[in-house]
Amino acid sequence: MSANPNVIDFDEGWTENIKQKALDVLEKHLNEGVDKIKGRLFEHKTYIDTYTICYNMCTQRTPYNHSEKLYEKHSETIKLYLQKHVLPALKDKQDVFLLKELQTRWHHHTIMNKWMREFFMYLDRYFVKHHNLKPLSTAGLTHFKTLVYDECKTEVADAMLVIVDKEREGNAIDRTLMKQIIGVFETMGLGGTGEADANGGHAKDALGAYNSDLEEPLLVSTRNFYGRRREEWIAVDSTPDYLVKAEKALDQEKERIGAYFNLNSESKVLKVCEEELLENCQTTLLEKEGSGCKVLLANDKTEDLERMFKLFNRLDNGLNPMAQILKEYIEGVGQGHIGQREAKIKAAEAEGKKEKGDDPDFVKALLATHAKYVDLIKAHLSNHPLFQQALKDAFASIMNNDVGNTTNAELISTYCDRLLKAGGEKLSEAEIEQNLDSIVELFTYLRDKDYFGEVFRNQLAKRLLNQKSASDDLEKSMISKLKAQVGSQFTSKMEGMMNDLSTADEHDKGFKDFQKLPHEEGKCPLDTSVQVLTTGNWPTYQKPEILLPKAMQPAVDQFARYFKVGQEQRRLTWFYSLGTVKIKATFFGKEKKSYDLEVATLQGAALLAFGEGEELTFTELSQRLDLKTDYLKPVMHSLCCGKYKVIAKNPANNKVKETDKFTPNAKFKNNNKRVKIPMASLDSNVNTKKVEEDRTVNIDAALVRIMKSRKTLGHQALVSEVLEQMILFKPQARDIKKRIESLLEREYLERSEDGNNMYNYLA
Repeated sequence: MSANPNVIDFDEGWTENIKQKALDVLEKHLNEGVDKIKGRLFEHKTYIDTYTICYNMCTQRTPYNHSEKLYEKHSETIKLYLQKHVLPALKDKQDVFLLKELQTRWHHHTIMNKWMREFFMYLDRYFVKHHNLKPLSTAGLTHFKTLVYDECKTEVADAMLVIVDKEREGNAIDRTLMKQIIGVFETMGLGGTGEADANGGHAKDALGAYNSDLEEPLLVSTRNFYGRRREEWIAVDSTPDYLVKAEKALDQEKERIGAYFNLNSESKVLKVCEEELLENCQTTLLEKEGSGCKVLLANDKTEDLERMFKLFNRLDNGLNPMAQILKEYIEGVGQGHIGQREAKIKAAEAEGKKEKGDDPDFVKALLATHAKYVDLIKAHLSNHPLFQQALKDAFASIMNNDVGNTTNAELISTYCDRLLKAGGEKLSEAEIEQNLDSIVELFTYLRDKDYFGEVFRNQLAKRLLNQKSASDDLEKSMISKLKAQVGSQFTSKMEGMMNDLSTADEHDKGFKDFQKLPHEEGKCPLDTSVQVLTTGNWPTYQKPEILLPKAMQPAVDQFARYFKVGQEQRRLTWFYSLGTVKIKATFFGKEKKSYDLEVATLQGAALLAFGEGEELTFTELSQRLDLKTDYLKPVMHSLCCGKYKVIAKNPANNKVKETDKFTPNAKFKNNNKRVKIPMASLDSNVNTKKVEEDRTVNIDAALVRIMKSRKTLGHQALVSEVLEQMILFKPQARDIKKRIESLLEREYLERSEDGNNMYNYLA
């Protein structure tokens, strides 16, 4: 006892009060089972008395201040309890029994640590902070880690991994127990703070024990488990079945991590699973005989393809092999269509027939194939850029692989002509619009877009001039689609053609009003309609000179007088090869028959050159019409050698010669009163020479434009930049080189003194 009655002796305070009245009781409760106690372990008075004694012992003046001894006794008490009761309880326990015992002892330790801190709180507030010591809670956890955790962590981790594998195999486990034990691993890395981050989990830098003692073995165990599973599944399952199992395993692993592991482990565990189940057998799965990616594509297994995409998308660059397979497969489908077209051409040649300039079945097959894989990529492959590029590369190969004498550019333009021509394809306007969109998509893959443009412009001109367009709105829609793809320069002439025809009604109305003028002489009794075209917008046409019959000439003269009014600066040039004439013809055979003939202007002039029953030689007819032989031959061939032989030829054969004689065919008969007699065009469909000339101009313009901005540039860099700027066609490097030489000769460029491969721009 102390001589001073107000001073508490250490033995008195510790042994008789703190230990006996509080700590021994706490140890007794823990050993007997805290779950049996209802309410608080200690009454408020007991707690206050113990705290007060500790407080007084810590606030006494030296040498009676017992703070240091009490701090030591705090640690000694915890260590003694762990050594005496916890370690023996864990010894020789295995598997789930070890985990349950550890869970119980950990629970007891947290209770003990809590009350020890409560009793010695004054130490935490002042003595610990002043002497820079471990806080009481941290000290208590540190003792548990050193004396208990470090002794059993390996056995506990092994037991947990065995249980995890059991759950992977479909067995039920105690997830609550697993979560509680994982909490021990997490806490052992905190150094006793026990603090959590804002998300309720532990900070990454505080998970050292969990990462090294549990997570690392978990990753090894996971790799081994799924490595075995991979070998088992790959040996017996098809690719779709394997992927179903892999997807299920990955989902289960993610759910398992969320259920009881630390969430920081999710990405690491899933990466291991992905490597073992997907990456290490990707090639085998994609190329597996009878069920690989190509087989799934061939059989339209969209659900399986979507699953394959989602799983391989989890890997770094995991979609590249799948995209390559898709590209090769689409190319194969396209080559199949090309092969069918080639076989069709050969079959026609074997029968002595010429190759047709159109093949709607081939184009429809390409359109259907493209639409199918656009939909596949959009609906089942998340419209991923890799697969979009695969489709683009595949169709670039297909669309630029021409067969026969007709290019794919001509074929798709001709199919477009069928869509836009009245009576071409029996489709609704909405269906035609959809087809036009698809045609434009195919157009984007062409290297020679300018060639398509020339073909399309010629076909557009024929539709417009012959009034065969199904709809002006559809024509304008198609032009706008092309304009959106390659710019206004590509479609400017097409738009000009449409504008020319939009003014046709104005001219027609003005001409009719002009005919009604009282001072107008030489009125023409014929119902005349004239289309005024701007020369630069339209294709180049043959312009045969002809002496029009007296019945037709007044119409030409009268329109010329009308057009001259107010437009003296404009000059009219007549293209008789493009017009049409309706003639009422009467044939005097055994019985008199009349027909309404619809013919080209040149055909009409030739028919009107004959008198009733008159016979003319080829030479006489040529002189009467003042028409050159090269033009007259196809005209007469259409009238006397075609389906409707309204002119009889002597001798009667299918070839027109300058020695032939002609007379109206009195024996002509037809079931229809209205007869349309076609004539072969005097113009080739496409002016290939013009396309080549335009290409030369475009390359020259690009070269000058680039050099003007760069001033000095090397040969390879210049060629590369020209290739980048050529949207409508892809020139060969040798063609660019020729144009560079031409610009050097014309002194737009000069070779640099630094070397022959460098060029300077000459302003």
